[in-house]
Amino acid sequence: MNEIQQEIVPITQDDLFVIKNHPNAKFDYPIHCHPEYEINLVMNTSGTRVVGDDEEAFDELDLVMTGPFVPHVWKSELVTNHVITIQFSSDLLSFQMINKRLFMPIRQLLIDSMQGLHFYGPEAERIRNEIVEITRMQGFQTATKFLNILNLLAYAPRRKLVSNMYESENLVNSSKSRRITKACKYIEENISQKISLSDVAMLVNMSDSAFSHFFKKKTGISFITYVNNLRVAKACDLLASTSLSASEICYDCGFNNKSNFIRIFTKRKNMTPIEYRNHISQILIKY
Repeated sequence: MNEIQQEIVPITQDDLFVIKNHPNAKFDYPIHCHPEYEINLVMNTSGTRVVGDDEEAFDELDLVMTGPFVPHVWKSELVTNHVITIQFSSDLLSFQMINKRLFMPIRQLLIDSMQGLHFYGPEAERIRNEIVEITRMQGFQTATKFLNILNLLAYAPRRKLVSNMYESENLVNSSKSRRITKACKYIEENISQKISLSDVAMLVNMSDSAFSHFFKKKTGISFITYVNNLRVAKACDLLASTSLSASEICYDCGFNNKSNFIRIFTKRKNMTPIEYRNHISQILIKY
């Protein structure tokens, strides 16, 4: 399997962000990733976009945000490609300012971007204008414009692109519950082992029934669905990045038998584990 290249982004500790404006982009860079967040605006062209394990066509206006280490690439046969890219450090999520109530929508945007986000509708066109405008600005005004762009993205219609990731922080952030935080941390740390509802309920000092209802109320999904989602996400990562067999991956991800692993994986991904590995391999070969 080909490897995903890691791009070195020209951003320093003194930079809040960097902007690359390419009126005649060639789309000749292979599929890649980097530790920084990225907002990518593609205009006046059409082609194919890959973000994580998602591959789809785009046309005219394509506005996407990716989080740290999310693989991505755009390809087009046309020569009229105009691309504006804004890249900024992953440290932004740890800024004290981002944890203030006023910035909660932007914080959630950063978390969601870990799965790649595609923005659409009239809001995407408005954000396009803001991104084009920031390329003509200098100095402190660019900082306020940058925050405004993040705020517009935070409220714009969007859909997640990557299906091979499942971020527990999304649930923890939305539930605002110390018990949910403690439970999710335990599940993540022991995802390769047998995890029972009773063990987690005891950990947070609740009865099985009370914890089951509490977890569903706070997160919107059942305990077993949450555990299986994390296990499938880990399986996707191992299928894409290792040569381990499906049987080895099955037990590494905490499934009790291979048939159960294949059944749950196929239900969530609409393909078997081996089909998924082949799908990722084809993407890496093509891009």
